[in-house]
Amino acid sequence: MKFITDDFLLQSKAGRRLYHEYAEEQPILDYHCHLSPADIAGNRQFKNLFEIWLEGDHYKWRAMRSNGVAERFCTGDATPYEKFMAWAATVPHTLRNPLYHWTHLELVRHFGITELLDEKSAPRIWKKANAKLAGAELSTQGILKQFKVVAVGTTDDPVDDLKHHQTIVDGGMASRVVPTFRPDKALALQNGAAFNTWVDRLGAAANVEIRSLATFLEALRKRHDFFHAQGARLSDHGLSHCWSDFCPEKEAGTIFDMARSGRKVTGADESRFASFMMLFFGRLDAEKGWVKQLHLGAMRGNNTRLQKTIGPDTGFDSIGDYPQAAALAAYLDRLDQENALPKTIIYNLNPADNYVFGTMLGNFQDGSIPGKLQLGSGWWFLDQKEGMEWQLNALSNLGLLSRFVGMITDSRSFMSYPRHEYFRRTLCNLLGRDMENGELPRDYEMVGGLVRKICYENARDYFGIPGLKAPVGKAVRVRKRG
Repeated sequence: MKFITDDFLLQSKAGRRLYHEYAEEQPILDYHCHLSPADIAGNRQFKNLFEIWLEGDHYKWRAMRSNGVAERFCTGDATPYEKFMAWAATVPHTLRNPLYHWTHLELVRHFGITELLDEKSAPRIWKKANAKLAGAELSTQGILKQFKVVAVGTTDDPVDDLKHHQTIVDGGMASRVVPTFRPDKALALQNGAAFNTWVDRLGAAANVEIRSLATFLEALRKRHDFFHAQGARLSDHGLSHCWSDFCPEKEAGTIFDMARSGRKVTGADESRFASFMMLFFGRLDAEKGWVKQLHLGAMRGNNTRLQKTIGPDTGFDSIGDYPQAAALAAYLDRLDQENALPKTIIYNLNPADNYVFGTMLGNFQDGSIPGKLQLGSGWWFLDQKEGMEWQLNALSNLGLLSRFVGMITDSRSFMSYPRHEYFRRTLCNLLGRDMENGELPRDYEMVGGLVRKICYENARDYFGIPGLKAPVGKAVRVRKRG
């Protein structure tokens, strides 16, 4: 019996109808991910299942380590096939972990493989998947076309030259690939050597000699302008919590000069400087009508030994329990007082913050834009069925679900696009259950219209990414369901 059926996760007649008639054929606007622009520009053809599936996936590495798999099979020197076999042996142990669902959904959608993955099936699956990977439909650009991805928002440092984005534009690919301005390194003063190296690179990229805070801000503004010209309409910040220890520009300049001269910067100094800079970045985004994304709550690099030997973004981060409400309120309020609060999406990593963030955002909706402030989709450790439902329920109870801009992949893997399907099935199952229980009207055009908006239309209208090429408006009726 197939595991991933047409009605996977859809537990009611209403849910099945909502998904198949209103969600299934909607295009994807993947506005936040970590895909490689170089891989897209070069239309990378993956050599094997390891390269496309395991090469940079710390979700899988964490599961493998938990299953007693040695590090050489995760990030070490084992061969691609050995690493794949180690993952295949781990998969049966991931029952009730979202990785079990994602693994088999991805095998079906990319390769048409319905067999369950384990040590026995692994050699067959490796051979079949690798043969399919040789086809044009599974190159990077082929995958974007196959999954109807109309736009991708990559995550990019302000010093990046964005040459790969230009190559993509010049190539005429239907999917838009736009950069996202991620200036986290501009705040990290306590790592003095790394900060100064990055500032020098920033100056070179902006063609500005950075001698002071004023010229530092000038260089950042020039790069922000450059990103805008390349199609960027979003910024992004990865923070444990909002910075809100505001200081005047003169004090920020003094702290900047300390860092540039190699003097020690305290944690309090860094907090004051970062708070000043976050206001500056908010103003830049508001001036251009961009969307600011705040990813809050990650506690990063917890394993000192492995962080040193393997590096960041390799699976040693977790949910943090930082106080969020006061700092978030102060940051949003300060920008709002200046009439400089941009469209903003706030993602929480700690599920305890769902209601904190949901109620906070309502304080700053100003009637100018529908859903101006957004409670971001379930992110990182919360991008699974239960976490998605928590976020959808909190948003429904505290705001307007109808204005939600939907799911992201937040992934480095081109195999991750079925996560949008996973979210859509979860959404339709939730709404379908409410319809069956009499908690929502049995009006399929009304509830189905809500589904269409969340799957694509709201994001299309909210972000204003230029040059989108996609069907919009009417639902696509794939099959009739009773």
